[in-house]
Amino acid sequence: MMNKRLIAAMVGCALSLGCLEAKQQWFDEGDLTLTGAYYYPEHWNESQWERDLKRMHELGFEFTHFGEFAWAQIEPQEGVFDFAWLDRAVALAAKYDLKVVMCTSTATPPVWLSRKYPEILVKEEDGTVLDHGARQHASFSSPLYRRLAARMIEALARHYGGDKRIVGWQLDNEPNVQYDYNTAAEQGFRDFLRQKYGDIARLNSAWGTSFWSEVYSSFDEITLPKTRQQFMNPHQILDYRRYAAKQTNDFMDEQCRLIKKYAKGQWVTTNYIPDYDRGIIGGSKSLDFVSYTRYMVYGDNEGIGRRGYRVGNPLRIALANDFFRPVSGTYGVMELQPGQVNWGAVNPQPLPGAVRLWLWSVFAGGSDFICTYRYRQPLFGMEQYHYGIVGTDGTTLTPGGREYEQFMGEIRALRKEAGPLNDKPADYLSRRTAILWNPENYWSMDRQKQNKEWNTFRHLGHYYRALKAFGAPVDVVGEDKPLDGYPVVIAPAYELADSALIARWRSYVEQGGNLVLTCRTAIKDRCGRFPERPFGSAIEPLTGDKIDFYDLLLPGSPGLVGMDGADHEWTAWADVLTPGDGCEVWATYKDEFYAGKAAVTFRRLGKGTVTYIGVSTDDGRLERRVLDKLYARLGIGVMNLPYGVTLEYRNGFGIVLNYSDRPYRFPLPEGSRVLIGSEELPTAGVLVFKVR
Repeated sequence: MMNKRLIAAMVGCALSLGCLEAKQQWFDEGDLTLTGAYYYPEHWNESQWERDLKRMHELGFEFTHFGEFAWAQIEPQEGVFDFAWLDRAVALAAKYDLKVVMCTSTATPPVWLSRKYPEILVKEEDGTVLDHGARQHASFSSPLYRRLAARMIEALARHYGGDKRIVGWQLDNEPNVQYDYNTAAEQGFRDFLRQKYGDIARLNSAWGTSFWSEVYSSFDEITLPKTRQQFMNPHQILDYRRYAAKQTNDFMDEQCRLIKKYAKGQWVTTNYIPDYDRGIIGGSKSLDFVSYTRYMVYGDNEGIGRRGYRVGNPLRIALANDFFRPVSGTYGVMELQPGQVNWGAVNPQPLPGAVRLWLWSVFAGGSDFICTYRYRQPLFGMEQYHYGIVGTDGTTLTPGGREYEQFMGEIRALRKEAGPLNDKPADYLSRRTAILWNPENYWSMDRQKQNKEWNTFRHLGHYYRALKAFGAPVDVVGEDKPLDGYPVVIAPAYELADSALIARWRSYVEQGGNLVLTCRTAIKDRCGRFPERPFGSAIEPLTGDKIDFYDLLLPGSPGLVGMDGADHEWTAWADVLTPGDGCEVWATYKDEFYAGKAAVTFRRLGKGTVTYIGVSTDDGRLERRVLDKLYARLGIGVMNLPYGVTLEYRNGFGIVLNYSDRPYRFPLPEGSRVLIGSEELPTAGVLVFKVR
């Protein structure tokens, strides 16, 4: 087994080094990570700009961020552009050695645009037309809006594309999937369908329109689906979600291409919200890399313990890192919370040390930069209560500001100790695991849950939480990524599949990979239809199992599934299995009329293995138990970190983070040297050690 583990580690290094080539194009590996802060010159008296930018530099910030919501200042009248004020701000930033990330401002079109061209405003499903005075109220589906935006972006890019003080560009702000019901969006949907299906007969077949007399004779008869209307065609809604995601991706690509006409040595990204159901992250192919926005404390209680809401969900940043990093190998966080926010149901103070903990959490995943929203707390507008690095007087550091200053000092000290980014221990790399993800599976299941207890993200989270307890490096990857560098691949609830994907899974296994499939996998085709064959039979050649039927239970009345002497409760979904020859039964149902039937199986296929977990438990303990057994069977050594404690490696450093509500003593690897913190980590504690 040791040879296989070393080979897996070597392959993992090779894949990582491939990503590193792209990374080195934009960032200096020796910097480890760069830290920046949003600044809005248009919000403040110009006499204060120099004081603020000078102070940012003194605190340790290395870049700032301009122009995100400034379309009205950049183009105060249609076709009339004013860059003089922005030029002065860029010059002051440069004076204090702050590079600038420039933004395209398309999230906030000026009032002259909204009033002169009201047809560009988003129309919601209930008929409400959005209006000027907020943000994201212009339609990505409007050709007119895109032309007006392109004119402004091209003027901006022409002016700053050759400016060495501008290090990169952010497009829009938190671009999301718009479910716009305007006339242009409806026409765009019809055009999308024409291009996809070619003729109406193919669409009717894909959508199953013979059901309930839904047959179309022309694409022009198709309207945008009314998702709030009960029993609306799920296949039509699935295509609408694809179309809406495409509009966002196309708009980002269009902006990126405009900037790259003029940009010299400047990167282009955008700051996505990590909503993994949206179908846009990684969909814009012109971007140099992706970045994300992450807020940790806003009134939920997903943390650990009574006051866990002051620290946040222990895996929220880790999952975002593992989702964004594999897209291109380079990523950063464009907005990281510096303190209290203004938009949550409750907006508490973070626990002292939590802001620094989040910064280290982003860094641990391999980030190239971290930017905070924002430097100054605003005095007016919708976000008055949103903390900054400094408070309302413009000079006094907030608690989060002090923690940013501490983090930046620690990073500067670590730069002297840093090794290559992919300097990571072999035993860590041997645990490298991929989770396969496609948002279309979520779209399909969310429309037809079959059980109100079903939660796709909770189901995925059961596996992700187990892997982080193992101390495993995880990549959440799409179908465009190669799988052969991963000892284990998990495809949770992968409902929509085709023969090509299943063949790819089989090839991965036969060549030595270890595949974990779960309930609801490959039961529908890409259109969301059941194939004309026994339920779940598409993956029978892989799993060796026949699915007799599936069951769903009432909330509050869970069933039991037993494994190795322990019982586990389930409610949401269970596939009842008849295993074939060569299948080991690892877990069985303990009650109901199918007591004794298989719930989890394992089989060898070619040089690899397939594990099928047909049940989704309530707390994920069975899923953890299955992965424990699988990794032991494969000879992959794992850790047993408590929930709330995570370990990552980069640049020769081990980084341990404690989100739990009690101290944790980390067993240092032999020969390690502590650089930051101590082996005894308090809540919100950080330990950084050097691997010799």
